[in-house]
Amino acid sequence: MNFDRRGVMLVIASPSGAGKTSISRAILETEDNVSLSVSVTTRQRRSNELEGVHYYFIDKPKFDAMRRSDQLLESAEVHGNFYGTPAAEVEQKIAAGQDILFDIDWQGTQQLTRKCRPDMVTVFILPPSIAALKDRLEHRAQDSAEVIAKRLHNAREEMGHWEEYDYVLVNEDLQESVNNVRAILHSSRHWRRRQSNIGSFIKDLQAQIDSL
Repeated sequence: MNFDRRGVMLVIASPSGAGKTSISRAILETEDNVSLSVSVTTRQRRSNELEGVHYYFIDKPKFDAMRRSDQLLESAEVHGNFYGTPAAEVEQKIAAGQDILFDIDWQGTQQLTRKCRPDMVTVFILPPSIAALKDRLEHRAQDSAEVIAKRLHNAREEMGHWEEYDYVLVNEDLQESVNNVRAILHSSRHWRRRQSNIGSFIKDLQAQIDSL
């Protein structure tokens, strides 16, 4: 039996290159009722990215205006660029029982936790080794050597926040990691606090006993 529920805010975070984007993509392709939280960002659009699908690409003045007017659930500066999660769209989907996947960093996770903790389940993805992390960053061919070096340097601080997450997974095998995240999502959908009408169902069961 399915009960009315608020949606799950599934947060997946990791150092750059550890696999959160690949895992997120697989979850979105295989799970019903899950959509990606589309962030606003001030960084330049990559050649394989679409406006409104991967990000909403905006300039810094517009970003600052959204942050000042409390239109963002979270915002952060990452590698010299700014990112944020629009609040209105998230609340509308969660209230309707739709699950939302967040591919964000530890700064964004901390801010979401302060505002939305009851709706959240958080997963931190680790690489099997730093050598593997460096190899993944180099082979995806999206960044310069200087940017890759910066991302590796930042990985140390990012990994220091692992204790702030509900689950921590080592992404050695992509499919196994995807399966583990799917299991976390499925379990989270049945948390008692998400079930808005289970109390009335239980009272009805009790009433049936009383009528025997």
